Amino acid sequence: MRLGFVLGELLTGLRRNLSMAVSVVLVTMISMYLLGLGLLAQRQVDTMKDYWYDRVQVSVFLCVQGSQYANCGGKATTAAQREQIRSQLEQMKPPVKDVFYESQAEAFARFKEQFKNSPLGEQATERAFADSFRVSLADASKYDVVVSSFQGAPGVGRVQDQKQLLDRFFAFMNVVSWAAIALSALMVLCAILLMATTIRQTAFSRRRETGIMRLVGASNATIQLPFVMETVVSSILGAGLALTLLWATVRYGVSGYLSRALLDTAFIGVPDVLAVGPWILGGVMGLAVVTSWLTLRRYLRV
Repeated sequence: MRLGFVLGELLTGLRRNLSMAVSVVLVTMISMYLLGLGLLAQRQVDTMKDYWYDRVQVSVFLCVQGSQYANCGGKATTAAQREQIRSQLEQMKPPVKDVFYESQAEAFARFKEQFKNSPLGEQATERAFADSFRVSLADASKYDVVVSSFQGAPGVGRVQDQKQLLDRFFAFMNVVSWAAIALSALMVLCAILLMATTIRQTAFSRRRETGIMRLVGASNATIQLPFVMETVVSSILGAGLALTLLWATVRYGVSGYLSRALLDTAFIGVPDVLAVGPWILGGVMGLAVVTSWLTLRRYLRV
């Protein structure tokens, strides 16, 4: 089989079915982009878990005057109760790693800084905040030790575990990533059907050429290879565009804008795109070859 003949047939087929080839490229690009987003979202969840679970804190909020917590009775925590809580926390090392005290004024100032661009930051008042002890843990799984020790203790309004909040957030992120993968699976099905339709129409439009090739004794591989190559080339172009979009999304959106806006959060980077890239390209090539081969067996008898 001559390489020049195969390339000539490939270019001829792409030129004759340019609109269908472009459709395959676009559908493949969209499906692989969605699949890549789903895979990268899962990697982002894993990255954030590794980052945040090492920084999980248990917050022991104290009572303030007029507090609505049942354990407070509307009274503020006394100085003696505050020192008792601090002393008890210090005695729990380990699993407690560090203990930080945050006053009511400091909590209010931190809230104002975090929500400076939000109406919440303008409407909040200092009376809505309570002083607290921020407890860093050596092992995030030991949070229940602190919670059980201080829940309902004198002077304690409530005990908040950040791990529970993070678990709910990560569960939501997992749902989003799986939804993107499910949507990409639907788009992959559309790509398969479009590939099969393209090959069928191409085979029908070139039935005279294939008939002549049969008469002169051309092998099955010689006849089928140009059809397969057309699908593979279109699919690889679509996957390449998808990877380019993923690279731009991560490079300028995640690693660029988000990493500058949220300095205290870990994000994925371009290496993560490079890690999923071979899987996407390999999957697309395999999908194109299998789809082409099965379609040709049915519509191109040689």
